Amino acid sequence: MPLPFLTADGASDADDDDEVLAHADHDRWRRPYRPGPWRVAIAALLLLLSAFMLLATMIIAFAGAWGGAGVCLAAALAVVGSALQTLRVGVWVSRTGLRRVGFFVTRTVKWSEIAEVRTVQQPVRWLGLPRTVQGQALTMSGRGGAELPVPVLLTDHNADFLSRAEAFDRAADTVGAWVDEYRPVPA
Repeated sequence: MPLPFLTADGASDADDDDEVLAHADHDRWRRPYRPGPWRVAIAALLLLLSAFMLLATMIIAFAGAWGGAGVCLAAALAVVGSALQTLRVGVWVSRTGLRRVGFFVTRTVKWSEIAEVRTVQQPVRWLGLPRTVQGQALTMSGRGGAELPVPVLLTDHNADFLSRAEAFDRAADTVGAWVDEYRPVPA
């Protein structure tokens, strides 16, 4: 009786299906790096706060104050949405182009509009706050000097890469590899 063993990604070695893996499908938008511990911790704290808010909603509803319960429920759902959006923030890539997802704004740039992506030393924002520190940033420039909507893609002091210089270097190399693979060669 063969015993199938699970690999690190949870796939059994006994399964010989010809399925396309999620990371092999280049038509889907995907993040070329994992969310950092700061980003996950912020989202977890927001979800914990929303759990308390939902408990308060239930208590208010049982007390009979339906208007207050509705307001508290709406606020709790807004906090849950904020936690989910916090996890989505970052750089996403696909065969179509490069997408920079912010908390409120998402910008997509086609591969044909990108001239180069490079890592530079410059003042960067610390965890997205107004305070700036000297650090590395992954920047992109447009073809023919065109201005792109998102010149800075990643920094080594954002919630994904704070105190993780090696992870920033790997992510910058991965984004650079996507640019090299899908950017059309100028004629």
